[in-house]
Amino acid sequence: MMPPPLPSRSRSFIKISAVILALAGAVWLAFYYYTIDPGSSARAPKCMFKVLTGWDCPGCGSQRAFHAILHGDFSAAWHFNPFVFFAVPAAIYYGIVEGGRRRWPHLYAASIRPVVLIPIAVAIVGWWVLRNVL
Repeated sequence: MMPPPLPSRSRSFIKISAVILALAGAVWLAFYYYTIDPGSSARAPKCMFKVLTGWDCPGCGSQRAFHAILHGDFSAAWHFNPFVFFAVPAAIYYGIVEGGRRRWPHLYAASIRPVVLIPIAVAIVGWWVLRNVL
């Protein structure tokens, strides 16, 4: 048996709280990566895939790229991981689409179609392979 639905005020409070927590988390991460240089700090998390295999994962270099972007050095960020310039906007887009799936059901449905998701998966795997071969 399902619990009764929450009143609209409770749902609104939960949504607003989730947005505030997400924004607070983003601000905290931005502050962290602005102040900590992942390339030289032992406090920055290490990529477990790289530690275990010695190969780069699709996200390797992202922390250094974020640090460089926050300091305005876009060419260094591109050097660390150019995929960040595509992955971050896509992640933001999908976060908004997921959050608004009831408000924009057609946009949500169009965004999760295999014809959209398969090329994204192929691009990620292709990037993963190419960066380890080149």
